[in-house]
Amino acid sequence: MEGGLALKALGLLVVALTMGLEAEDEGYEAEREAMVRYQIEARGIKDRRVLKAMRRVPRHLFVPPEYRDAAYEDRPLPIGEGQTISQPYIVALMTESLGLTGRERVLEIGTGSGYQAAVLAELAREIYTVEIVPSLAARARELLERLGCENVHVRSGDGFFGWPEAAPFDAVILTCAAPRVPERPLQQLKDGGRMVLPLGEDPFFQSLVLITKKGEGFEQRPITGVVFVPMTGEIERRRGP
Repeated sequence: MEGGLALKALGLLVVALTMGLEAEDEGYEAEREAMVRYQIEARGIKDRRVLKAMRRVPRHLFVPPEYRDAAYEDRPLPIGEGQTISQPYIVALMTESLGLTGRERVLEIGTGSGYQAAVLAELAREIYTVEIVPSLAARARELLERLGCENVHVRSGDGFFGWPEAAPFDAVILTCAAPRVPERPLQQLKDGGRMVLPLGEDPFFQSLVLITKKGEGFEQRPITGVVFVPMTGEIERRRGP
């Protein structure tokens, strides 16, 4: 009897949470569709799975309440702690560059609000995401759990070291600008795997690059110019040649 009541209570809780999320999403579907159609698809993003993921993930839930009216504009927005959520087009571009098929294990450096991880969760098997700011990691973990992203694992820590016990990864993505390619996450990439990251020390301009691991070597190609917040932590203490 007690077990039956517990299951019933759990079922009611799930329904309540689902209804709450649906209520929070009400009125944003049209904005999300316009975002995908005019900011992302019109600018050359072709991967249908990426476009579908961008249509599904409620970006407005990943920004502070005071910025929700601007959630679907094509620009980054503050999320606190000096960090930002990337503009939708750049999220889609970086995601498409990874060439995900649905079977991959992906490492993300820089969880931030959790938005990029939520998009990746629609496209890959397992997402491991590391955030150096503990309050952001806790907030992202709570929201991702509410949204049912069961294949996303959030860790509070320094992304410089990657996530060695979960390696190797099929793909790695950095959502912060690194002055040079961080060696540990690169070493945790499988042969044939891809890494996409903003590269450069200039705070006002970096190069978004795609790195593909080929045997013992790596192939690197530029994608476009970007502006990201800098990667912090151990990589700052190891500046130099």
